[in-house]
Amino acid sequence: MNYQQYFYSNINRRIMKNIFTAILVLFSNILITAQFGEDFCSFGKINSFQRNSSALNKSLYPGDSKIDVTYYKLDLNISNASKYLRGIVTVNAKPVRDASSSFYLDLWYGLKVNSVKLKGNNLIYNHSLTDKLEIFLDRVYIPGEEFSVEINYEGTPNASGGIGGSFVFSTHSGQPVIWTLSQPYGAKDWWPSKDTPGDKADSSDVWITSDQSFVSVSNGKLIDVFTNAGGTKTYKWKNHYPISNYLISIAMSNYSIYESTFEYEPGKFFPITHYIYPELLNGAKPNLDKTNNMMTIFSNLFGEYPYPKEKYAHANCGFSGGMEHQTATSIGGNAMSESIIAHELAHQWFGDKITCKDWQNIWLNEGFATYGDKLYHEAAYGKTVFNSQMNNVFARARDAKGSIYVQNINSIGEIFSSARSYNKGAAVLHMLRGIVGDEYFFKILQEYLIEPQLAYNVAVTDDFQRIAERVSGKDLAYFFQEWIYGENYPKYSVGWSYKNLDADNYSVTFSLKQQTNTNPLFFIMPVNIKITTTSGVLEHNLFNNLKEQSWEITVKGQPLSLEFDPNNYILKEIVAYTGIKEDDIPNSFLLYQNYPNPFNPGTTINYLLSFISDVNLKVYDLLGREITTLVNETQQPGYYNVKFSTLNLEGKNGSQITSGIYYYQLKANNLESNSGESFIQTRKMVLLR
Repeated sequence: MNYQQYFYSNINRRIMKNIFTAILVLFSNILITAQFGEDFCSFGKINSFQRNSSALNKSLYPGDSKIDVTYYKLDLNISNASKYLRGIVTVNAKPVRDASSSFYLDLWYGLKVNSVKLKGNNLIYNHSLTDKLEIFLDRVYIPGEEFSVEINYEGTPNASGGIGGSFVFSTHSGQPVIWTLSQPYGAKDWWPSKDTPGDKADSSDVWITSDQSFVSVSNGKLIDVFTNAGGTKTYKWKNHYPISNYLISIAMSNYSIYESTFEYEPGKFFPITHYIYPELLNGAKPNLDKTNNMMTIFSNLFGEYPYPKEKYAHANCGFSGGMEHQTATSIGGNAMSESIIAHELAHQWFGDKITCKDWQNIWLNEGFATYGDKLYHEAAYGKTVFNSQMNNVFARARDAKGSIYVQNINSIGEIFSSARSYNKGAAVLHMLRGIVGDEYFFKILQEYLIEPQLAYNVAVTDDFQRIAERVSGKDLAYFFQEWIYGENYPKYSVGWSYKNLDADNYSVTFSLKQQTNTNPLFFIMPVNIKITTTSGVLEHNLFNNLKEQSWEITVKGQPLSLEFDPNNYILKEIVAYTGIKEDDIPNSFLLYQNYPNPFNPGTTINYLLSFISDVNLKVYDLLGREITTLVNETQQPGYYNVKFSTLNLEGKNGSQITSGIYYYQLKANNLESNSGESFIQTRKMVLLR
């Protein structure tokens, strides 16, 4: 119904007064936004240490903050032939704080709204060019009083929104496929909803009617399938759990169905169902079959799968990668790798059960799922594989620009920065694990997932920090402040020296110096060092809270080497070794074990020279064939570090560098000795692709 029809309708004056009040409020809000919009948006650029989350949300977020949505039902009729959608969407909601006679939903203006009804009666609405569907209710509703509206709409959905096309009609091997991908702002391109991750509906239904050749997949449990007159078929899916609007999805094609079950309690099972393009099924089975083991590992690490009364599914789609739609992951035909399957499954806990309240905190979804994939590989394949994968995570994280807390959520590229939201987010979790230890780290994850205020709800970083501090008993404010709201990573100069105290005791001086950063100026971190002496190996935990800092440590036996962060828990760069004082250098040559080891694609090799020497450092393969020469020159006494990377060999013989065992050999001829004293030592290193 349009405005002209309304004014000529026979309605009572009280409703008319409420409508005029709502219109006045609407125009007042428009004027306020026009006057102060630029100032509101400037909050997106403030220093994250002085952030104002409410101001950011107010200025940048769609979604009507006056209402709480409790239920969605999507009754969709989809024509692949005409690329057209007709739908009736039911939305149950209630005012939150103030009484209200109007609210709005987010819906792309390119879709036509035919009617909006409440209890069968037409309501007044205004569908604006700003993709807002303003709905005027039949009366004033008080806070907590629920109402239910039905929106009848139609049109060709917008295929260009979201991160993979909000609603896409496509083909595979000549067969039609239809899919949705609403994250972060694409839901409005195909259905009316409150478009924010921060408001979860308590439950949802999705009914899909289309040509009977389609197998149609959505969230939750399939409660009915029936064939209609005219050659169409309807699938009715029911989700019983809280869900954010962007996690509601459909996927439709001529799927082959590949099924198994998972026993989540003795004698209790839920289905794991894979909806796969027929031509891809046989090739995908080996990785799909690993889903059950992933489910076991994640259930042990995180707690029970969040949706045991429904299912877990994969549905093939045409985009590259995967999307963690609740209980029904959408996955590209070329993306059914072990890592992507593990990543999307981890999202069912981190991203679906607990969802980031706003896109500024997207790392709570993506960083956790990225680290979840690595944890799966650690449990399935061991520490060596895990360490190699974390080396890759750290390498990518070092490319991150800006804070993990997303400053500009108007940019989809900023929200889904691979280096920052995914890899640096995962690096933060790995560093937290190093600080609190495995026992407390996994207890933190488990407590986070069952926290009453957060489970099946939404969270921000402060929520996770609060639980991490409660479980570990540590003050972690410095850690989250610098790593989530700060930027970059520490760049260390590492130095150490020693002196003999008595017959078998030595004093080791260890020093750290950081380059000046922007925010924070330097990083406060617990650090671990490993000192190898003639009497054994000692580890020490230290707390680095100064830009330049030194420690004195007494050890038994002559020190031979010192390793900083030997377990590689800190996202960092070692820019220099300041070395041992000249009078403390032992009369020997030393070649240290490379780190990280295993590595991919790069590693660092350190060695010590006691005299002016002709130095030759080479890398060989398992058969003794030379790969490359790293050093071939005369060098002064001191400590040296050399970086070796397979990337530097591209275009030369890098194509021959495959996973396996390699050797590096140091030859040093003492030029200060008349006898021509020489030193040769070889060590083993492992490359994992």
